[in-house]
Amino acid sequence: MRSLAISFTVLLVLGLSLISAGCMQSDSSTGVPTPESTTVPQEQYTSNETLVAFVESAVAYVRENGKEKALAEFSDPNGSFIQGELYIYAYDFNGTTLAHPINPEKIGVNRINETEGNVGAFLRQVNEEIRNGESFHRIAYINPAHNGTVESKLAYTVQMDDDWWLGSGIYTGPADLPAAATPTAGAD
Repeated sequence: MRSLAISFTVLLVLGLSLISAGCMQSDSSTGVPTPESTTVPQEQYTSNETLVAFVESAVAYVRENGKEKALAEFSDPNGSFIQGELYIYAYDFNGTTLAHPINPEKIGVNRINETEGNVGAFLRQVNEEIRNGESFHRIAYINPAHNGTVESKLAYTVQMDDDWWLGSGIYTGPADLPAAATPTAGAD
C-alpha cells in the first residue's frame, strides 16, 4: 500500500512538471505569446531616493563650486545636471528664474505673477513651503515625454540660503485637474 502511494505521488509530480513545461512553450499555430516571447516595454522609473540624491548632488556642487558656476552648470542643456527626466532648476524667493536648462529663455525673468501654467502660484506655494522646512511638493506639469499630457509631478527642493532655492522633480502619473488649473509648458 505504501509503495502504491509513493508511485502515485511520483507520477503526480512528473505529470504536473510536464504540464507546466508545456504551458511555457509557444504554439506558433495559435499565435498566442508565451511568457518567454512577450516583451513588455518598461517605462523609465525614477525613485524618490534617486530624486533626492540628484538634488543633494546639486547642493554639494553649489557648495564646492560657488553659486555662479553652479547656476551656469544647471542651465547648460548639455550639462551634468540633466539626467533623463531629472534636471535642476533654481529660483530666488522673489520668483526670478536663476537656472533652467529646459527653458533657458526664462532665466532672469521674474515669474511670480505669471499665470501661464500656474507658474506664479507654484512659485508662491513652494516659497512658503520651503520657508516652513518642507522639501517635497506635489505639482501638475506637462510631461514632454508623453505628448504634453498634464501629469502629477513630485518636486524636491532645497533652500540654499535666504535668497534662493533649487529643485528637481519626477512624474508620477496622471493629474486630475479642473480645466482652469491645467498648466501649460514651461511651468517649473
